[in-house]
Amino acid sequence: MNPLGQPLQFKANFMRLGLLAVIGLILFFVFQIFPATSSQTTEISSAAYISKEQAVQAARSFAASVDDYTLPSSANRPLVTYQTHSDIYGYMAKTKQLDTYNKQWEKTYPYDVYRVRLIDQDKGGYLNVDVHMKTGKVVAFKHVLPSSMYTAIESQQEQGIPTTSESVAEGHMPLNEKETLAAGILKEFGYDVPALQLDTRDGEPGLKYTDASKTIGDSRLELKFTFENGAVRSFDPGFSVPKAHTDYVKDQTQLANWLTYGGYAFLTFVLGVLAIIYSILARANTSFKRGVILSIVYFAASMIGTLNMLPLFQAQGLSSFMLAFLMLIQTGLTIVMSVTIYLSLVAGDGMWRKIGWNPWPRAKEPGYGKYVLHSMYTGYLWAFILLGVQSVLFFILERSIGTWSTTSADQSTYNMTYAWVFPIMAWMAGIGEEAVYRLFGIRMMQKVVRNTFIACLIPTIIWALGHTLYPIYPVITRPIELTVIGLLFSLIMLRHGFIAVVFAHVIFDSLLMGLSLIFMGDALNIGAGIFWIVLPAIVGYVIYRFNPKQKEKPYVTTPHHEVLQ
Repeated sequence: MNPLGQPLQFKANFMRLGLLAVIGLILFFVFQIFPATSSQTTEISSAAYISKEQAVQAARSFAASVDDYTLPSSANRPLVTYQTHSDIYGYMAKTKQLDTYNKQWEKTYPYDVYRVRLIDQDKGGYLNVDVHMKTGKVVAFKHVLPSSMYTAIESQQEQGIPTTSESVAEGHMPLNEKETLAAGILKEFGYDVPALQLDTRDGEPGLKYTDASKTIGDSRLELKFTFENGAVRSFDPGFSVPKAHTDYVKDQTQLANWLTYGGYAFLTFVLGVLAIIYSILARANTSFKRGVILSIVYFAASMIGTLNMLPLFQAQGLSSFMLAFLMLIQTGLTIVMSVTIYLSLVAGDGMWRKIGWNPWPRAKEPGYGKYVLHSMYTGYLWAFILLGVQSVLFFILERSIGTWSTTSADQSTYNMTYAWVFPIMAWMAGIGEEAVYRLFGIRMMQKVVRNTFIACLIPTIIWALGHTLYPIYPVITRPIELTVIGLLFSLIMLRHGFIAVVFAHVIFDSLLMGLSLIFMGDALNIGAGIFWIVLPAIVGYVIYRFNPKQKEKPYVTTPHHEVLQ
């Protein structure tokens, strides 16, 4: 970090950083890319999937054979989203049976599917058709009518509200009638009905068959049906998940909510309040013009990322009014976060300058253009190092505390309007998190604890707690991993300044997000992935070119600076 009032000099041992970066990349490829050694926690999927258009064609062909359903015209564009059975994937990952499942059962009973929503032309409502993402085979379906009692019951069950029995929704259909209707579906899907075991008694809602010949670990194949208006409403085959596993996930998710909202959210709110106070107290050492552009970039990136997830919200069956309401709420929250980040930038800059340090130089300061260029170089080298560190951490955590991960539809690129926009979120995270938890957070904590390491550790832990809702278990995994990563970000900040740590964070995330696009396999996303990975280099070079030496303004004085506590 540079002393205030002196020409900018970027001090870094590029040879040593370059060597560590090469080692980091090697470790990243060994633990995450190469199939034979990749960590299941951080593995980047490179499977070849069919297109969404192919999934629609498969769904329409199947829907034409469904009784009591009318296909919409081909001009009606169906909603296609990625859905996943994260419970069975997680159970297989936790019990180290995922490879066996993939080889033996995944082609017939996938955990990942395209869900195609086809509107019912005559009755309203829709038909959800689940299509295998690799083979294009239809594997499950659900017919949802607008007046369905089942829809209300399922909604209440998700909220934990006591519900009417599903038997009422079925119209108290006798068991033999259900079996007759189910037999036709089972035969169509290629099952030998006499070989199946019926697990439902007369009077019980739905219908469930099991196949004793198809098991893996403690899981067995279950074929589930629901009925409504004298017809099959849904058919969903899949392997069961032991109650012990689902209870474990439920308890871990509850803990993650406490850590996220009781730890991360509350303590970040406290930092936001302190940022208001210290932006006022430090105003003599900074300018309220600082941070405006970065805060706008944060706001724009966040809103674009949110709007890009609209297909996921639409798949939840929300009305247009509810979608608009949720977008309004999200816009308000994003504005609040943008203001918090702006105040953190102002306060952090002023607090460091007050003690004689210049972590975030202004344009036109002597050496600014070259300083930014070198910050960008350093950001790439540190990002490569961090990829290696993260890979090794997950490898160690898998073998020490049994870390495992599962699938999630919430952040999948397949649930985005435009997958190629996804890495814009790297800029949101890099700018916002480094402003709050490093530029402002470290200096704020130095005033409290007067120890630089503890001052770095406290905001890093707060930041790490904000990542516990990721589908990685035990939920303490990510706080452990990100505490190490966050301390390295803190080191970059203290040694090289705010610009370098923002570049490092943005590049680190852009590499992971860009690779997820590249492995989608189509030309557009491959090109987009490469673009987002090199974009920080373009930004750094453009800033360098627009800030030549002749535009620099010499310092009038060189003020004395205090030593870091």
